[in-house]
Amino acid sequence: MSQYYGLIPAAGTGSRMGVDLPKQYLDIAGHPMIYYAVRTMASSPLLARVYVVLADTDSWWNDYDWSEFGDKLQVLRCGGPTRADSVSNGLAAMPVEAQDWVLVHDAARPCLTMAMIAKLITEVGETEVGGLLAIPVADTLKRAAGQHVSATEPRESLWQAQTPQMFRHAMLQQALHQDNGFVPTDEASAIEALGHAPLLVAADSSNFKVTYPNDLMMARLILERTGT
Repeated sequence: MSQYYGLIPAAGTGSRMGVDLPKQYLDIAGHPMIYYAVRTMASSPLLARVYVVLADTDSWWNDYDWSEFGDKLQVLRCGGPTRADSVSNGLAAMPVEAQDWVLVHDAARPCLTMAMIAKLITEVGETEVGGLLAIPVADTLKRAAGQHVSATEPRESLWQAQTPQMFRHAMLQQALHQDNGFVPTDEASAIEALGHAPLLVAADSSNFKVTYPNDLMMARLILERTGT
């Protein structure tokens, strides 16, 4: 039986937040933002272990107490200059089997729930390709030329990718090691470049990515509403 593992790349700086502290360590209700992603994944009985990929120069992680997660949480100080590099390095350092599933999740998505993890695992099932949480695009999309609209894009069949994104360990390693000059912005796009079609698993908008300062307040409100 294949096992399921969590992988949280957290070697970035989050420059769009406009602060010196790496985004994953910004405070939400008394905890660093990454704590909530770690807690949800470590609490899921479906995941055998959760790996966090840090930059080798990270000096913030050890300022916090992570002991509540015990051995289920493992830190890998092998982060790279890009997300793809961090995920690739993390995959190489994980002592797992080729056919095991890896659920890659953003440290900046603190509102993930165990129900979302369970839904992803259930719907992807034993497919050979894998899949990701996503939501259909609801807003009207405008293509810009400078600060002006050049076209309105049809939103039918468009989805907004979220995380976790779940793929088999060996396939994801292969996808991220393609020597074609393509730099994927998420794991699904790397898998797509191999010619595969990942499964879209409907999530909801609460699993959003904290990108700008105002997003912190929204995340805090969602976490308070859900009692987490």
